[in-house]
Amino acid sequence: MSRFTLPEKAFYLGLLWERAAARHGDVPVTLDQPLATLPDAGTDLTYRQVADLVDDLAARLWQVGIRPTERVAVHKDDNFDIALLACAAARIGAVPVVLSAALSAEVVAKLLERLDEPWLISDAHKLGGPLKDLPLAHLVRETVLAGTAPHGSLRLLADLTDAPRRPAVRLHRRQTALITHSSGTTGVNKLMVHNARALFHRLLPQQLIAWPVRGKETVALCMSYVHSRFYHSLGVFLNYGNPLVVLTDPDPDVVGPVFTRTRPGLVETHPNNFIQWEDLADAPGAPLSSVRYYSSTFDAIHPRTIQRLLAASRRRRPLLVQLYGQSETGPISGAWYTRKSAAKNDGRDVGFVLPGFIKLRVVDEDGRPVRRGRPGHLELRGRGTIMTYLGEDERYQRQQHDGWWRLGDMGSVSRGGRLRLLDREIDQIDTIDSNLELEDVLMSRLDELLEVIIVPGASGQPVPVVCTRRDAPLDPERWRAATADLPSLAPPLHWPFGDVPRTSTWKVRRVEISRMLHEGDAPRNLNSPA
Repeated sequence: MSRFTLPEKAFYLGLLWERAAARHGDVPVTLDQPLATLPDAGTDLTYRQVADLVDDLAARLWQVGIRPTERVAVHKDDNFDIALLACAAARIGAVPVVLSAALSAEVVAKLLERLDEPWLISDAHKLGGPLKDLPLAHLVRETVLAGTAPHGSLRLLADLTDAPRRPAVRLHRRQTALITHSSGTTGVNKLMVHNARALFHRLLPQQLIAWPVRGKETVALCMSYVHSRFYHSLGVFLNYGNPLVVLTDPDPDVVGPVFTRTRPGLVETHPNNFIQWEDLADAPGAPLSSVRYYSSTFDAIHPRTIQRLLAASRRRRPLLVQLYGQSETGPISGAWYTRKSAAKNDGRDVGFVLPGFIKLRVVDEDGRPVRRGRPGHLELRGRGTIMTYLGEDERYQRQQHDGWWRLGDMGSVSRGGRLRLLDREIDQIDTIDSNLELEDVLMSRLDELLEVIIVPGASGQPVPVVCTRRDAPLDPERWRAATADLPSLAPPLHWPFGDVPRTSTWKVRRVEISRMLHEGDAPRNLNSPA
């Protein structure tokens, strides 16, 4: 007689591709560029071939000397091999620590110090450039090379072609399984410790939400390889057997031809990349015409962007699905928009709190719950919360209040359970109810804007930093008309889009912008003479 067993309730990165290949081995995986470490594999692969690459890389890491529970920091130039190296490290029971290629050398040194002599996987470009002055011999146990270019006498993974394959190692579901870092929008990045159990509880609601897409649509992912969300997206769509397109470069000029060739039915990227992709709405070949579902996480998305993306699709009833969450907690709330509802969208409304998975409350300055609909500090209870901040447990504990996790966001929850965001606590300006809401208004009124960020200036006044499409001039008359009925703002600073400090998920680093304004080292204002 067969016995009913409960699900494993653990999400193991090391088994992710192997299990997908066993069920959907011939499903295609298309890359926008070859793997940096194994370029001969090409860009047109299958689940089975990627699973074999992960197994191969795991064998090479074992041969180097990496063993279970040891920390393996992966910090190299952006490429899909970051994710494969992370899965390979997890496959031999090691703990992958994924560090963004965009981190400064100073921050990398601080994070490596917190990791207490981890292994480091990097490449010749990083080691010979940004990291060349770091005392790596004192910070890491050993450095091994990804990519194909040599660097000194370091061992190159690409050369270890005879490493024997090994069975997968699976740690206990409550042991550390993955370490990622926070976005760094408020200072030095925090190292977030995840276990397989918490990762599973984040994965489950995302699998349920994606049920209509199972196996039917080609899924295109253009996301940070160092964020846990990317691995959950893989977990969802590999389980369902969807063909995958994985992009490293978010430039619309790169993305457009790839989408025209692969015709994805679902695309996911960061909200600020979606803003760039508005240019694809009228691009040659109609690259967005096949998209039935847009998936947006990490941050709220501007209403104008939602409307343009949905209008570019030629599918019946296209949807944009938005999840709001944080790196420490996973998804918190969700909403979806149609062409009709997008026109009425309030950009601060991030949908319903996920029932059965998340408990959310709003409290005042003293930690007392406020009435429904009243604004306050957001606090959460959920099974997907991280274990701690590595090396900063006191900081982690300060955000715990009687079992509730302080999100650091201000907002309100309606009687019907809809969550409305106002601002980050640290970003509030006394003269403005919500910076984010004001930014949404400006984006909707000025089509030429690619980004607008309102931050406190040197004397506390709200300063709008704006970016335009392809850095085109900003018309001062249009700006005056758009801001005539808004709270008083300082004259806009027109910055090149590429000069705005951002995180690995393309979030704007508001605190860094404020520092630049205070210290006078901001980029050249394009509205001023050179």
